[in-house]
Parts: sequence; C-alpha cells; structure tokens
Amino acid sequence: MKWTAINGTWRHTTKKVEEDVRREVREIFQKGNGMTSGGALGVDYFATDEALKLDPSAERIRIFLPTSLETYKRHYFKRAEEGVITREQATMLASQLEKLVKINKNSVIENQEYKIVNKKTYYERIDRMMKELADELTAFHVNKSEGVQYTIDKARKK
Repeated sequence: MKWTAINGTWRHTTKKVEEDVRREVREIFQKGNGMTSGGALGVDYFATDEALKLDPSAERIRIFLPTSLETYKRHYFKRAEEGVITREQATMLASQLEKLVKINKNSVIENQEYKIVNKKTYYERIDRMMKELADELTAFHVNKSEGVQYTIDKARKK
C-alpha cells in the first residue's frame, strides 16, 4: 500500500478546493492506498473527513501532529480566543481528531517531545510525515503558503 500525504492551506479554502481535496482522497482509497495529513483545518480537515467516510476503521488514515493531541487542541482553542479561527472550527477539529483516536489509536501520531505549537514544530511534523510515511504528496497550494511550499520542497528532495 502506498501512502499519499495531503497538504494544503487552512486559511483560504473555497468550495472548489474542498471538492478537489475530497475527490483526490476518493481516488487514493479507490486504489487501495492510505492517506496521511497534518491534522489541521482546511485541506487537512477536508481530507480526513472524506477518508473517515471511506475507511470507518481508520486503518488507512495517519495524522501526524506537531505535539500531543491535548497540546494541539489547547493551541486551537487559544487561536479561537485570539480570533484567528472560530470556536466552532476549533471544536470541529478537536472532535475529528478525538474520533480518530477512539476508532483507531494508531491513526493519530503524536509528537510528545514538544509542548508548544509553532513554526518549528509544524515544520518538524512535515519532515516526519514526509520521511516516515508518505510515498507521495498531493499539495493544494492555493495561497502561496510558506508551509505548503516547504512540504513540496521536502517531497521533491525525497
């Protein structure tokens, strides 16, 4: 089985981006392959949501987090308090990740080394995902995101 990393923006998604992400995930699963992502909002959220519909056991889903799940959830709720995202978005993401853990604890890979979520921990998450699991990358680079470009560069080097 091949693993495809799905990566993309969380800030500026459109209905078209969401449709494209969901279609890509369906194609991955139709081939009998697995999907990995970083567990963020936007593209990662859409990909994981679609993957859960196709693989309710979450055997072919791997989410790499930059920290523990608890730290990651606290970070998103803090971002909601700061007005960067909505509380509804933070709740939706936390619920999705908790559901994955409940279904298949191996589907969410936590980084226990870090206690904060920042650029360094996000980039290390990308490094690990590309090095340890992903055989290929599908990137949705719609807003010149520095993080998405970093992921594309890592994939090209691999």
